[in-house]
Amino acid sequence: MKKITPVLIVERIEDSLPFWCDRLGFARQAEVPHGEALGFVILTAGTAELMLQSRASVAADVPALAADRYRTALFIEVEDLAPIRRAVTGRPTLFEERTTPYGAREVGVRDPEGNPVIFASFQK
Repeated sequence: MKKITPVLIVERIEDSLPFWCDRLGFARQAEVPHGEALGFVILTAGTAELMLQSRASVAADVPALAADRYRTALFIEVEDLAPIRRAVTGRPTLFEERTTPYGAREVGVRDPEGNPVIFASFQK
């Protein structure tokens, strides 16, 4: 195996882009339209990659998945939590900033679709 990339299934990609791009600094690398809206995007920030696909696009692409509801939790390692804390100000939180037994300092929020996103920094 070479790589694993999460694909978040969302109602409307356009509603998620301000969180991922404007707040967290991801850039659009590829876009696929679906009707009058975006159906799929690939986002990157440094070596991190994330894909978003609209529910309508999933229904057209893989009809067997159309009725399923998805939720995933993302764990994203970052160098420094300070810019992340600023970027996620106002987002619904999962927990107060904490230090885990495995040595990570973490901040947890929800993305616009309600997916848990945990940002972690390991002290060196």
